[in-house]
Amino acid sequence: MTAERSPYGRLGDGRLVERIALVRGEVAVDILTYGGTLASIRVPDGLGGTTDIVIGFDDLRGWLDDPQYFGSLVGRTANRIAHGRFPLDGRIVELERGGRDHQLHGGPGGFDKAVWDAEPFDDQNGSGVRLSHVSPDGDQGFPGTVTAVVTYTLDDQAALTIDYEATTDAPTVVNLTNHTYFDLDDRGSILDHEVQIHASTYLPVGPGTIPTGEIRAVDDTPFDFRDPHRVGERIGADDPQLAVADGYDHCWVIDGRPGELRPGARVATDRRWMTMATTQPGVQFYSGNGIRPRIGRGGRSLGPHDGLCLETQHFPDAPNHPSFPSIRLDPGELYRERSVFGFGWSAA
Repeated sequence: MTAERSPYGRLGDGRLVERIALVRGEVAVDILTYGGTLASIRVPDGLGGTTDIVIGFDDLRGWLDDPQYFGSLVGRTANRIAHGRFPLDGRIVELERGGRDHQLHGGPGGFDKAVWDAEPFDDQNGSGVRLSHVSPDGDQGFPGTVTAVVTYTLDDQAALTIDYEATTDAPTVVNLTNHTYFDLDDRGSILDHEVQIHASTYLPVGPGTIPTGEIRAVDDTPFDFRDPHRVGERIGADDPQLAVADGYDHCWVIDGRPGELRPGARVATDRRWMTMATTQPGVQFYSGNGIRPRIGRGGRSLGPHDGLCLETQHFPDAPNHPSFPSIRLDPGELYRERSVFGFGWSAA
């Protein structure tokens, strides 16, 4: 039962990036201080070894060259803000977009590019690391100085808990998530993974994958994952009513009361499974449609649909949709959310 830190590399400006290794029972997790990245989750392979169920890279250079948030903490706001602007107290806040039509995942210099301060720990709840980062007023265009604290805890029941907290000194918006790409069998495609999402409604999107503002029932649509379905079952299906063209990149509204920890999703293959529970109101299920060709850990070639994401979060573009749950954070308030990922496996 350990939480140990070690040097992992240095940025071009000389700043040290560390790896915090968490080991609890048969599961081992690596966290990088660069981006607060969940870099590795190793579970038993049934043959006396382990399988890494997270897509990643062999060294720091891989993470630095990654434009697609592999394993990163993203903020201040996860997902998209339409046209990089939103209203706040009678004015329009203009955000950094980095050449995009919309702001994505907090901007080109978001939390995924920060080197977080780390405090490893071992206690009765598990082995973990407490990461903290201060985002100054005006960072990526956002108002207010925000202090974010994210804690990863690995316990003896093969569960990884991610606790998110944030405070501010001026009115702002906050919506944090983790952007890990999972491949439970480490085989190069997740199209045969079975996914179940505990959600009766989802958010339709328009151009730029921006929500239209509607909350629509999943009945008789390719977004009905209340019962398990293969990820690839409806991609390009013949029935236009039950087909998605390239894959999924949508937010589902998790059943139950936001703020309470409740089941969100389950992913399974023949030999492994993963559960997700969260306090967040939604989950962005991304089937890796746009993973760009590159070389990943161990020389593995990566491409579309080689990993899937379950990004627990508030709704995309929430500040521009008054009917969505608010992501506003004011001085004196505490932003607090929790997501729990559980892992299981069978013998070979």
